[in-house]
Amino acid sequence: MSGSGPVRVLLVEDHQVVAEGLQALLEEYPDLTVVGWAPTVAEADQVAERAPTDVALVDFRLPDGSGADAAARIRAHQPDCAVVILSVEETDQAVMSAVEAGAAGYLLKSAPADEVVAAIRRAAEGELLIPAQRMAELLTRRRTALRRQEEQERVRDTLTPREREILALLAEGLDNRAVAERLFIEYSTVRTHVHRILHKLGARTQLEAVVRATDLGLLPEHRAPS
Repeated sequence: MSGSGPVRVLLVEDHQVVAEGLQALLEEYPDLTVVGWAPTVAEADQVAERAPTDVALVDFRLPDGSGADAAARIRAHQPDCAVVILSVEETDQAVMSAVEAGAAGYLLKSAPADEVVAAIRRAAEGELLIPAQRMAELLTRRRTALRRQEEQERVRDTLTPREREILALLAEGLDNRAVAERLFIEYSTVRTHVHRILHKLGARTQLEAVVRATDLGLLPEHRAPS
C-alpha cells in the first residue's frame, strides 16, 4: 500500500460502461483513487509499467486473454500489487487460474458495491480473500481431476486399436457373436480381445467395462447398454 495515501487502483475491464461505473463508485471513497483503466491484457501491461498501483481490479475475460494473464503481467512489473479478479462466473478452473497467477481474491460481478470496496481495502492490506476452506476444496477437486485424467490416458494407451473398436461395439449393445460378424473375425478372437479389455479396465463384466470406459471419457459418443 502507498504509505498513508489513498489506495491506488488500476481497473482492467473491456466494457467501458462497467469501467466507468467502477471508477465512479471508487471515487466516492477518499481512501481510494483510480490510477488508470485498461481494456486489454496488453494495455494493462503498459499501464502497470508506468503507474504505481496497490490493487488491480481485473475482469476475468478480456479480448486478448484472461484476467489471470493480466494478473501475471501486472505482477511482473509490480510484485507487491494485489490483484482482485472480477467475473460473472465462479468455476473451479477460473478461480484456480487466478490463484496461480498470484491473485489475492476473486469476486463475482454481481457482488454489492460495499463488498467490492471492502475487497480492495483488504487486498491492499495484504489479505488473501479466498477462504482457506474454499482453497482446500479446490485443490482436492483438482487432484481428483488430475488422477482421473492420468487414469484415462493410461487406459487409452494400453488399449489397442482393435480393442477400442470392439469396446465401441460393446457400447452399442452388441454381444461377442454380433461383434465377430460385424468385424468379420472369429468368435474366439473376439472373446480373447474382450478378456484383455476387461483386464485392462479392471472390470468383471462387459457392461462394467463399458460403464468404466464411459466414465473415463473413452466412449463419449456412446451410452452403456441397458
